[in-house]
Amino acid sequence: MATLVSDNLDEVERSISDTAPCHYILKIQSFSLLSKNGIEKYESGEFQAGGYKWKLVLYPNGNRSRNVKEHLSLYLVFVDVSSLFRHGLEVHADFRFFLLDQSKDNYLVVHDAKEKSRRFHRLKHQWGFDQLIPIRSFNDISNGYLLDDTCVFGAEVFITKETSSGRAECLSVMKDGISCKHVWKIENFSKLESEYLESQAFFSGDQNWKIQLYPKGRRHGSGTHISLYLALEDPVTLTAGSKMFVEFTLRVLDQMQSRHIAGKVSHWFSESSPESGWAKFVSLPYFHHTGAGCLVKDICMVEAEVIVHAVASIL
Repeated sequence: MATLVSDNLDEVERSISDTAPCHYILKIQSFSLLSKNGIEKYESGEFQAGGYKWKLVLYPNGNRSRNVKEHLSLYLVFVDVSSLFRHGLEVHADFRFFLLDQSKDNYLVVHDAKEKSRRFHRLKHQWGFDQLIPIRSFNDISNGYLLDDTCVFGAEVFITKETSSGRAECLSVMKDGISCKHVWKIENFSKLESEYLESQAFFSGDQNWKIQLYPKGRRHGSGTHISLYLALEDPVTLTAGSKMFVEFTLRVLDQMQSRHIAGKVSHWFSESSPESGWAKFVSLPYFHHTGAGCLVKDICMVEAEVIVHAVASIL
């Protein structure tokens, strides 16, 4: 019996058992061809244990993403992750991995030395051993683990506790915000009779957006100003409880001298707060002044620049 320190679990213990694993067996033939064919990771089929579905994930040359070298890495994965997210479920499980010694017909059993249950939940649905066994020991014919290029792994999983956690949220902040520009050309502006206009939808940050313009103003800008807003085209496309932090600029373009009228602001967009902008964006007298360049040949040009910096969602 020997112990070693693992990056994934606190301490690993190895023992010998004559009993085969009761939940899953994975037999691999032509094991050496995994690496030769560029298969750095193998995911097993699903199996049932304790009323839940699981699978094994094997790295025959070690999990490079965790900087594992000269060892096999093996992990147990909770398959139905959506149920963990949906119900805030936490499943505590004891598990052990098996490696068949084909010469002696017994199993090397690898498990947590402290026999501590591991908590599978929406933020952590995989546990295992970064250093299951040294590759040199695995390949040593005298150990019986790899004979005729064939090996057999196994797993047992026992549920010790099930709990439901509270609500959880994930905030994803983007290093480089997702940016988009959209120009909206409005013709025959003086003949508009609608209370407000909407641009065609444009896409940014996995959402469709639109510009809203009120030719005669809205709210406290009614009758005195042009009102201008950025809005989500369909707020219900956001998942319940999610929101997006967006920095945006709206401009009424000066078509004569490029002295554009611009407003810039940041806003958390959500289903309950799907728009943001200005009731008093530009005064009606200035907008209609022939020298302002806002209205040329009865055409108005409006530009939106949208940068999505962060997304918060309910887990």
